[in-house]
This record gives sequence, structure tokens and C-alpha cells, in this order.
Amino acid sequence: MSKIIITKNMSSDERLEALRKATKKFNKKMNKNASVKRDETSFMDKFADGNIYAWTDAPKYLDEYYGEKVRDQKEYESSEGWN
Repeated sequence: MSKIIITKNMSSDERLEALRKATKKFNKKMNKNASVKRDETSFMDKFADGNIYAWTDAPKYLDEYYGEKVRDQKEYESSEGWN
């Protein structure tokens, strides 16, 4: 429901003033939404190269989380990377 109250008894100037007021309020809301969207987008653009949660240094990840198991496994692998 619209909160603008325009009646038959209003003059043209009063109707235009009611519309200007509603338009000003609407534009203010839209500008705020655009500003928020712009801020969020610029933040996410920093991570545009893929999954931001992906670990980019695999050997460091393996060493940190799997440690001895990985070191033991490397002894059994061939130069092609498979057993």
C-alpha cells in the first residue's frame, strides 16, 4: 500500500508536492541500496580469482595438517606421482 495520500480535493501543486516528497524518499532509499551493493561488490572483487577459501600452497597445507603421514607416503611414491 502506498503511503502517499492524494485526494480529489487537492490542488495540482499539492499533488505535485506529495509526489516530489515520495520521489525524494524513494531515490534516497535506492541510492543507499546502490551504495551498499557497490561496497560489497568492491570487497568481493578482491577475491575474483576463484575460491577464497582454497589453500594456494599445497605442500605447506599438507605439511601443516597431515605432517608425518605425508612425509611417509612420499617415500613410497614413484617419480610419476603414483604408487
